[in-house]
Amino acid sequence: MSRVRLEAHGPVVVLRLTNPPLNAFDSVQRQELGVAARDLADARAVRAVVLYGGERLFAAGADIKALAAMGPEEIRGWNRALQRTFDEVARLPMPVVAGITGYALGGGLELALAADYRVAAEDAVLGQPEVLLGIIPGSGGTQRLTRRLFGPARSKNLLMTGRNVRAEEALRIGLVDEVVPADQLLESALGYARILAEGPAAALEAVKEAVDHGADTAVSAGLALERSLFTGVFSTADAATGLRSFIEHGPGKAHFGGDADHDDTKERKV
Repeated sequence: MSRVRLEAHGPVVVLRLTNPPLNAFDSVQRQELGVAARDLADARAVRAVVLYGGERLFAAGADIKALAAMGPEEIRGWNRALQRTFDEVARLPMPVVAGITGYALGGGLELALAADYRVAAEDAVLGQPEVLLGIIPGSGGTQRLTRRLFGPARSKNLLMTGRNVRAEEALRIGLVDEVVPADQLLESALGYARILAEGPAAALEAVKEAVDHGADTAVSAGLALERSLFTGVFSTADAATGLRSFIEHGPGKAHFGGDADHDDTKERKV
């Protein structure tokens, strides 16, 4: 049985984890997630992605029993592979929205952190509880929390206590970007993804690159990257469309290309 599947909703694809009961990351699910991420990276018709674990929960982390049986060399290789897979998700060229139901703990939260935007159900619970097992997050938690969302103090609070964070607090502190009723979670995530899917693909990809990679450098290097990306998008058809539409019709009325190649809603297993 496949543990990851792709479901196309026009220009938006739902990347769904299907490894019951907890969507725990084992080697098979990690490998299938990597294949799905690489397929999506090369899919020109895909304009946005929604990460989703199902109605019950997003993902409850790694397969702890499997980890406990590994020696130091084996665990190092396993962790390197999971880091690489989550980084492939983070580096997807199109916008990625995480739709979080139930629990997003450990590796589950780390996968959600690889998204560009996080929508949580009202009953969602998030956390990095690894310290309670005597270990630390190993698939981006220490880095993405600190570099992308929080400063060191708040990141250390979550990482050092291993405490659970409920949706209301997660929204307040910026761990998630939106909270909605549980029965509206998937449609809300899809709705936001559809808005982004209507935008200019090259410009959205450039925004991701400027924000994500610019934050890892000095301001001067980030500005140089921004300048290069700014110049590059001027050569795209979407830029020509947007500039012409602004001159002729005013702001916010451009219709960008790419929709003609999309199929109707369908499901594809990976």
